[in-house]
Amino acid sequence: MPMTTLVGVDVGGTFTDLFFLDEASGTFRTAKVPSNRGDEAVGFLEGLKTFGALSALGSIVHGTTVGTNALLERKGARIGVITTAGFRDVLEMRRRDRRNTWGLWGDFTPVADRDMRVEVAERTLANGTVRTAVDPVEVATAAKALAAAGATALAIVFVNAYANPANERAAASAARAVWPNEHVSVSSEILPEIREFERASTTALNAYLQPVVGSYLAKLETALAGEAFSGAFHIVQSNGGVMSTAGARRLPVRTALSGPAAGVIAAAAISTAAGYPDIITGDLGGTSFDVSLIAGGEASLAAQTTIDFGLVIRSPMIEITTIGAGGGSIARVDRGGFLEVGPESAGSRPGPVAYGQGNERPTLTDANIVLGRINAERPIGGKLARLDVEAARRALAVHVGEPLGLSPEEAAEAVVRIADARMAGAIRLVSVERGHDPATFAFVPFGGGGALHAGALIADIGLKAALVPRFPGVTSAMGCVMADIRHDQVQTLNLLLDGLDADALDRRMGEEGAAAHAVVAGAGLTVGRIDVTFELDMHYLGQTHTVAVPLPVTLAQGRTGITEAVVRKAFEAAYSRAFSRLLPGLGIRIVNLRTAAIGRRPAIDLAALAPPASATLEAARTGARPVWFGGWREAAVFARLDLPVDAVVEGPAVLEQPDATILVPPGQRARVDRFGNLVMERL
Repeated sequence: MPMTTLVGVDVGGTFTDLFFLDEASGTFRTAKVPSNRGDEAVGFLEGLKTFGALSALGSIVHGTTVGTNALLERKGARIGVITTAGFRDVLEMRRRDRRNTWGLWGDFTPVADRDMRVEVAERTLANGTVRTAVDPVEVATAAKALAAAGATALAIVFVNAYANPANERAAASAARAVWPNEHVSVSSEILPEIREFERASTTALNAYLQPVVGSYLAKLETALAGEAFSGAFHIVQSNGGVMSTAGARRLPVRTALSGPAAGVIAAAAISTAAGYPDIITGDLGGTSFDVSLIAGGEASLAAQTTIDFGLVIRSPMIEITTIGAGGGSIARVDRGGFLEVGPESAGSRPGPVAYGQGNERPTLTDANIVLGRINAERPIGGKLARLDVEAARRALAVHVGEPLGLSPEEAAEAVVRIADARMAGAIRLVSVERGHDPATFAFVPFGGGGALHAGALIADIGLKAALVPRFPGVTSAMGCVMADIRHDQVQTLNLLLDGLDADALDRRMGEEGAAAHAVVAGAGLTVGRIDVTFELDMHYLGQTHTVAVPLPVTLAQGRTGITEAVVRKAFEAAYSRAFSRLLPGLGIRIVNLRTAAIGRRPAIDLAALAPPASATLEAARTGARPVWFGGWREAAVFARLDLPVDAVVEGPAVLEQPDATILVPPGQRARVDRFGNLVMERL
């Protein structure tokens, strides 16, 4: 294989998905293998080997959930924190929020125990003046004590270090001289931005993830080297861009939503090419349902994300809402007699009851099998020869049917309806509750199970249509090879707009832009060009929260030509968009400068995914089988990948392919577009 070959790998909780692309010829292949929870490198390598010798691969881009799982399951490293005297409890106090809105109860355990948070004497004022210099000996003593207490990673967070990092740098130098490994996170290197808790939380979580993500990547790199792979190996970030593995080791906190972000990138490209720039994505895997809204073909980036209560990450991330509703979500009847589906999941081990791997509690996948929607004789992933339908029926009867007085089929239908309702709620959360009309958006389902539920979501929410990608089960892996290289950085400025020293701001933007550009240029992946963009966080004086203000400038020869008038006009436009009014007469403050360098990857010709010209509707039809829709109905069955362009299939129908199953319910139809996507609409 030529060195232009690129493989995207998305390791999920149940399956590892791969998308192989030869950039020179435009040809591609896909693969899907079971994940090995606890040793993800096994599925990673098994999947890569389906494409031949690893020594012939040019590049690998990986979307990973290792960081996400470590945060959600609280399985990160034991960390120590060195902070300014008087600021030991910032991580615990947070923003004085509480887990339960009503009532003064609920708990929160920070990722660093109180006895692992050590104070040292130092003080930097908000204007950057160092009032008390840090003592390197005191820092070294604290670091040694934390290491002796079992800490395997260290976070250094000094108050106001964003304004002047001198004390933090001196402390970092002293700590690194005695720390037993490279896992030292420094707040002025991770997030040189105002707001003490967010900076402390992001830095501590970075340290919390460093040993976990670092050892995982080291294991993968060792395994790849053992297979004589000598190409580039990169990681997808939560912002939808790509970073080097060295960058991921240093800033693992930026990979917290790596896998889901890749899928959103692919969905945006596919839907825009198909003529649907406004979409809502739904990634239904084995353990979760991830939802994101894309307007005008652009994914929304959030400056801050909360992974779980109190675990705040201040870093650009694609806005994704996640609920525990996947194919492995376990169904149960609670003590009040109510049916619940998820968030507990059977994952890939032991998996659904029908997998025959020891689980006895029914899952959403078991329900779809019992209803005839999933073909028990042709399970996706290729590892199992067939699925045990009768075992799934018994589990649904015992755990759902008998407590509720339902037949196995009625119990299965109830499980699916509950799951659909939870998914619909997540979609309304990102659309209706943010002022968007779902009727103007198409739904793009992906993951192994997303297209099984697309029809129900169209009907329940009133979505415009559903656009099912050609390979929904490996869309996130496809997004890995489509993602641009990206590097984001932020710096607090705290400048008044009136009387702005535009020349000084221009110099700072030039420095930040050049630094970000250099990171992308040295990433080792082919790019068409590198764009550098700038954004300011701004607000009126007296306000707490800021608005993001994109600047209409470009970097050329180290300068942008920014002026006070340009900044003011951009701020007023952004503020008007957000609040529909301005506040004349009030002063305006520039809080932060955000810089992004984006290395644009060569675009994939999506026409290469189209069905062959020889395909026919008749040849694609493989038979029929009964499927439950409130009662058994005969549904036509098609080999989805053999359907020709412009073919129309009316429901009830089931479309099968190696990586996913698509259900077209009664009252809807599916049409194949010129890229091989399925457009599902109401009749």
